Amino acid sequence: METLWMYAKAFIVGGLFCVIGQLLIDYTKLTPARILTSYVVAGVILSALGLYQPLADWAGAGACVPLTGFGHNLAKGMREAVAEEGLLGAFTGGFTAASAGLCAAVFFGLVAALIFKPKDKGK
Repeated sequence: METLWMYAKAFIVGGLFCVIGQLLIDYTKLTPARILTSYVVAGVILSALGLYQPLADWAGAGACVPLTGFGHNLAKGMREAVAEEGLLGAFTGGFTAASAGLCAAVFFGLVAALIFKPKDKGK
């Protein structure tokens, strides 16, 4: 039963992030790229305020997988690197913390591009 509740929390929180994004697409003139960027920045800000970690602890993957989780990961990495290395950590910590996710995104994007034949939208 505990596992089912863990999945439900992740689904609810991740779904709410999707609902917010869809409402922004439907009712504003924001482009999807601006919304995605806003999600990353929101994750950084909420992490800096100490609000995102409790959400991530409660919702698990529902809060860690979306782009807000990426922003939280960047901020968390910077905070830890600054504590260890000083000012230089502000420039390197985010990349160190997010390197596995960035590498996976590039790798799987390459694999998908090799497997599927891309087409122009106009054709």
